Amino acid sequence: MRFQTPLVPARLIRRYKRFLADIVLEDGTEATAHCPNPGSMMGLNAPGSRIWVEPNDDPKKKLNYGWRLVELDGGHLAGIDAGLPNRIVGEALAEGRIPALTGYETIRPEQKYGERSRIDFLLSAPGRPDAYVEVKNVHLRRDGDWAEFPDCVTARGTKHLGELSRIAQAGGRAVMLYVIQRTDCARFRLAADLDPAYAAGFDAARDAGVEMLCHATRIDRHGVSLSGPLPIDEGPQALR
Repeated sequence: MRFQTPLVPARLIRRYKRFLADIVLEDGTEATAHCPNPGSMMGLNAPGSRIWVEPNDDPKKKLNYGWRLVELDGGHLAGIDAGLPNRIVGEALAEGRIPALTGYETIRPEQKYGERSRIDFLLSAPGRPDAYVEVKNVHLRRDGDWAEFPDCVTARGTKHLGELSRIAQAGGRAVMLYVIQRTDCARFRLAADLDPAYAAGFDAARDAGVEMLCHATRIDRHGVSLSGPLPIDEGPQALR
């Protein structure tokens, strides 16, 4: 996924009301940017951080800038758009770049299933069970090269694990795909201390037959794309 407009550097003044961020551009101009992330953004929203924003001149948009990237130590980057993983996973599925999910003829996004839920992708092919694929954006890092999820309590995420468990128990194929939207992580685990209920749901879903996948991303100032698989710590998450 390539950004539509070349990004420009800025400094973060503050992020507030979840979807707003005050920024200062390199020429000293202050502006308000759209922050496409409703989560806590733990570790990614420190005032003074060097960030990259996407300008726009669309009269239909209230704000002239969209926050896209945060610079990390060591030259690494993190993408902050929580909706982007679904787009890059859709591209990768269409191009057959997710080894565990190849061989499906039909890829349908946002399909209704379960109890008033929508699955991110429903994959179908003759002679094999449908694959229900849920995608989660991951950008929390607190220790070493570990990426962690979630970064705050997510009742909705726990519900998704339960829905996938029921699919697996009924004989379908259920997949949880975690997308690490930062370049300084090499492995993945659950942040059980931040949401014990989600960690317990993860354990129960895995035991029910839900497949747990994790992929890295390539991130630069031109765009974000899905990269190769990363290992998952599948120990008892709820006990951490």
